[in-house]
Amino acid sequence: MSGIKGVVFDVGNVLYGWDPDSFLVRQIADDEARMRFIEDVDLWAWHDTLDGGRPFGDASAELSEKFPDYAHLISAWGDRFGETISDPVPGVHAIVEALDAKGVPLFGITNFSADFWGPFRAREDAFFRRFRDIVVSGEEKLLKPDPAIYYLALDRFRLKPAEALFIDDRIVNVEGARAVGMQAHLFTDAEDLRLRLKAEGLL
Repeated sequence: MSGIKGVVFDVGNVLYGWDPDSFLVRQIADDEARMRFIEDVDLWAWHDTLDGGRPFGDASAELSEKFPDYAHLISAWGDRFGETISDPVPGVHAIVEALDAKGVPLFGITNFSADFWGPFRAREDAFFRRFRDIVVSGEEKLLKPDPAIYYLALDRFRLKPAEALFIDDRIVNVEGARAVGMQAHLFTDAEDLRLRLKAEGLL
């Protein structure tokens, strides 16, 4: 046995797909115009500020004032953010259910806007009830891979670093977890994850 006492999941592209590109295509069909919007407003860096805890109302008002021609697109990012989240990642929910059935404590650490998390969490309530706690970056004003968010999560989850297996699809976040002493797994697909969990004696 590995000594793991809790499995800690990322959310986006581990538990549920996150596909903002498809959402943007539906808003702006023309490739050149879409790329211009993304570059002009520095969309991904701006979105990171939301994940980091900035209220959407404040962030969108400031950006819309700077780029009034894009105001409707900026507003849609908040009003329809749920559409950027796609279906459950194939096979992973079955793994979560199997872990839960075996009594393995389940947790989460996600980079997610506090404003967007509430509606999504409510929408997927039946699934997330399997989790004992989820640390949300926008609520804590800390972003992965900042060591502080891992330490905060471990404290809340009452786990020592080596007792937690963290699963994320981004290597920078996996390395961040390992840097604080957590065991970690770079997510590629459900089968690879299942093999890791079996090797750890968790499935």
